Amino acid sequence: MDAKRRIVDADLVVEDGRIAAIERREKGEGRGKARGRDVLDCTGLVIIPGLVQAHVHLCQTLFRGLADDLALEDWLAKRIWPLEAAHTEESVYWSAMLGAAELLLGGTTAILDMETVRHTDAAFRALETIGIRATAGKCLMDAQSSPAGLRETTDRALAEATDLCARWHGRANGRLRWCFAPRFAPSCTGILLRSVSDLAERTGTMVHTHAAETPVELELVKRETGLDELAYLDSVGIAGERAALAHCVWVDADGIRRLARQRTGVVHCPSSNLKLGSGIAPVPEMLAAGCRVAIGADGAPCNNRLDAFAEMRLAALIQKPRLGPEALPAAQVLELATLGGARVLGLEREIGSVERGKRADLVVLDLSGPHAQPDGADLVSRIVYSARAADVRHVIVDGRVVVRDGRLRTAKVEEIRREANAHAVRLSRTAGI
Repeated sequence: MDAKRRIVDADLVVEDGRIAAIERREKGEGRGKARGRDVLDCTGLVIIPGLVQAHVHLCQTLFRGLADDLALEDWLAKRIWPLEAAHTEESVYWSAMLGAAELLLGGTTAILDMETVRHTDAAFRALETIGIRATAGKCLMDAQSSPAGLRETTDRALAEATDLCARWHGRANGRLRWCFAPRFAPSCTGILLRSVSDLAERTGTMVHTHAAETPVELELVKRETGLDELAYLDSVGIAGERAALAHCVWVDADGIRRLARQRTGVVHCPSSNLKLGSGIAPVPEMLAAGCRVAIGADGAPCNNRLDAFAEMRLAALIQKPRLGPEALPAAQVLELATLGGARVLGLEREIGSVERGKRADLVVLDLSGPHAQPDGADLVSRIVYSARAADVRHVIVDGRVVVRDGRLRTAKVEEIRREANAHAVRLSRTAGI
């Protein structure tokens, strides 16, 4: 995924968490160059940049299967908000552990995560333990229309978010970063949104929110502010390279030009948008206009998987009935899941491609299964259209092997499963679901 999109047969050397060299092999040469080094034998396997998902909700992983077949507004009001309000520190921790385990085992090495209103410290502790690269933030909701169980005063929401930013931004050698995360415009006052923009600028952090997901959302913002939602967000400073807007399904040509001009990040969530009936985001049009676009699975209760390979395949397929089979080809989709995500996270100089000097966030795939054969086919096509999360053999984050031979090395999956199940039962009972 370098500028020339090269595919090379080589040994990869990692030192101090970064890619130190890409050593091409001569024909017939073995592993002699690796003597004296710790060797991860990837003979016959495919190394790709770690996959980036720029919109997830790890706090919702325990809600998987509890909010199916509902429109977004009912999905939020009847399921998600009651469940989030029932969260405890322990359940947020295990929800994050479960989601992050699934992500790492499936080849996602970096995420942009929106947590719930409370217990964000617990989510960060989980992220620190399990070893994923994460930009995350506490959800902010202060409007009177927000659910009572999650609504905070503006001052309290901003004060806690500022404290959490000071505590977590840059932790774990920069692997963990903070973002300010207002849920979406209808749940936030203008004062909060303007303050978030100022705080992000002052602290060098991101703003992560939802936008233009459904016509109902657009109408709410128009009625309250008199402005189109993207124009309103722009007016309160939620725009530009520090901003990542999830979904952007209902944007017209003027909105696309605005996003491109501002260089605002857009995160395409194809499975979520289809499952909730929200629609299909005009991603090819956005890319043609110069928008910065990434992909994400969204949360487990609206997907129900956190599988970047499924999102890549679906992102490519759903555009073809709209615009023809040439729309959004495999190479472009792979870029959205790697360099595209890195750009939206502001990390394109650090991750997103296999290049000397970049952080060693890497995924090793075994494409020997029948579903990904024959091996003479186009490699990028095999990765996007044929590969599965189960094809992930090894995962490296910051030069550390976190998954080896398909097994998570940074936490015990059995413990995560046991604790997650126990807390999921309690949450559903507390929320009356």
